Amino acid sequence: MKTLRHLLSVLTIALIVAMAAGTIVEKFHGNDYALSHVYGSWWFVALWALLTIGMMIMMITRKSWQRPVVCALHSSVLLILLGALLTMLTGQHGEMTLKPGVATNQFTVEKHGDKHTENLPFSLTLSRFEVETYPGTHSPMDFVSHLQVLDNGSVLDATISMNHILKHRHYRFYQSDYDEEGNSVLSVAHDPWGVGVTYAGYLLLFVTIVGMFLDRKSEFRQLLQKTASKAAVLAVLLTMSVFLPAQAANKPRTLPRESADKMGQMYVMYKGRVCPLQTLAKDFTTKLYGKARYQGYTPEQVFSGWLFYTDDWQNAPIPKLEKDLKRNKQRAAEEKQQIINMLLNGQLLKMFPHADSLREVTWYSQNDQLPLTIPDDEYLFIRKQMSLCKEYVVTGKLDALNELFEKTKIYQEKYSLGLTQPASKYRSERLYNRLTMGRWLPMVNITLGLLCFAIALICIGKGRKLPRNVHGAMVIWMSLLCAFLSLLFILRWIVGGHVPMAGSFDSMNLLALSICVITLIMSRKYEMALPAGLLMTGVVLLVQMMGGSNPPVTHLMPVLSSPLLSLHVTVIMIAYALLFFIMLNGISAVVVRVSQPENTAYLQRLQDISTIMLYPAVALLTAGIFIGAVWANISWGNYWSWDPKEVWALITLLIYIVPLHKTVWTVFRKPMFFHVYGILAFLSVLITYFGVNFLLGGMHSYAG
Repeated sequence: MKTLRHLLSVLTIALIVAMAAGTIVEKFHGNDYALSHVYGSWWFVALWALLTIGMMIMMITRKSWQRPVVCALHSSVLLILLGALLTMLTGQHGEMTLKPGVATNQFTVEKHGDKHTENLPFSLTLSRFEVETYPGTHSPMDFVSHLQVLDNGSVLDATISMNHILKHRHYRFYQSDYDEEGNSVLSVAHDPWGVGVTYAGYLLLFVTIVGMFLDRKSEFRQLLQKTASKAAVLAVLLTMSVFLPAQAANKPRTLPRESADKMGQMYVMYKGRVCPLQTLAKDFTTKLYGKARYQGYTPEQVFSGWLFYTDDWQNAPIPKLEKDLKRNKQRAAEEKQQIINMLLNGQLLKMFPHADSLREVTWYSQNDQLPLTIPDDEYLFIRKQMSLCKEYVVTGKLDALNELFEKTKIYQEKYSLGLTQPASKYRSERLYNRLTMGRWLPMVNITLGLLCFAIALICIGKGRKLPRNVHGAMVIWMSLLCAFLSLLFILRWIVGGHVPMAGSFDSMNLLALSICVITLIMSRKYEMALPAGLLMTGVVLLVQMMGGSNPPVTHLMPVLSSPLLSLHVTVIMIAYALLFFIMLNGISAVVVRVSQPENTAYLQRLQDISTIMLYPAVALLTAGIFIGAVWANISWGNYWSWDPKEVWALITLLIYIVPLHKTVWTVFRKPMFFHVYGILAFLSVLITYFGVNFLLGGMHSYAG
């Protein structure tokens, strides 16, 4: 038994190292090379096979059938691995191009760099291909292929679009791409055995995870009962310095706030959608100055200052531009200069809608080439509106300027044929923009967290609980923070028309919200969760702020418009939040060990609490990975592609599964080993989320 445990340890470590190395190989040599030399190699398959055999032997020697939940849990893993093997041996994945009116029954398969052609037992004919756009814009909403399936003399009509596949005789077809000639490119998947077996493993795994939490004899339920009336310590040591840049002595001129706000109420076509000009002004200011406000000016005032008092603003310092030039970041500097040039030459202000004879609306800027068929009154308004605005600014006729802004908005609503934002969405976007202008929130959270942590340490040293008023104040603040983040989430959802989970900014916001909810739930029994929750939320929001300023709301890519994406991101973020708590709990244990080495009972309580959190964290992480696999299978026809994000998520799962097997790896029964492992294990989470996004790349990378 001891030899088998050592063998399983070596195999697990070898697999983790091999997969981590594979992501680095893919970074420098590409996905195909990594697939052929690492993930598809004989030795990698042999590692998985040996680990599987070791698991089976362990199940037999430990008589796992006497514990149905444990037996079913490990059996589900074996089923999933069997499904993966069947997919590798019998599955086919390829691509076919359909030309309008031409029947095709061949698709190209590429494996290990070699391409060959396979035949379908039926043929497909493309009737037409179309790109559906969001109303009033040219941004693609969906790609749709209308085709016919010719099979043994019968003809079936079918439609394929993003997230809507065609299934026929164990073949699955996915909308992959298209070209300017109207040809449609489809991905083809033929996996008659692997998908079914793998999905059966997923289902069994889900059922057994639920059973594990309901089983009264499980370690999770026993620990939950044991610690129900005891307080837990969750803390982190964090030091930071905040340096505020000095303000310029002479502020450049701009419009009064009321007039600038009126300007921001007009519409503009920006980032492929019609939105308040306030959104463009906020993005413009953030790109130039790194934050939404500058020298006390609102984004609309900064924008209007550049527009109407250009000389003042060109002579004023732009700290981010100067830093980019000093650090030789030519591309970043050019981007900032380009957005200034686009504003000054009018290209950025596509404010004037015009509907053609087919009632298709196009938004133009003042200097764009206008259609010859445009009526004279529209032509004159487009050409003269901005010049008249500048005239009113120069002559100080601010009332006339405000009235012109209002008339322009009425003009926009009339000539866009009602395709501007609904009133509810318009108000939501303006409110969202106002609520997300400051950077104070993470700083306040971190400061409060550090202060409460210091108070908690003093109380621990004296053997007392947190003062009731301090605990109550933290609960109130955390509740308000939870409500505020929920409001931002809802507003961004309303404005974008989709659940905001598709980018790093959105996922970090969801992570912060998840931490708030978990903290409030835990605070009833574990009062020390509050200082840790405050710190964690502050750190997440700070990282969100440092990683990239609040991005503008944009239309969602068609392939991301799936409810499975929302579920996938949600459960992953909650899992990360729990693992974050475990890491902070480990740091707390190290602090207690150094300051109170005789307090072993306290370290044991911390381990119990971390283990309680580890079970749902692993369960959610597992569920998130498999939901992502199902989503990928629906969208691309391949539930696992060895993308760096997928690989590191699997590595993270393997790392955190290990300490749950205390009967196999008995060293995890020692509290300090468990806590140190929990601290180091969190590095895999950081690599999965940040390392892949910023360093390794891949399909899941969204670093901006």
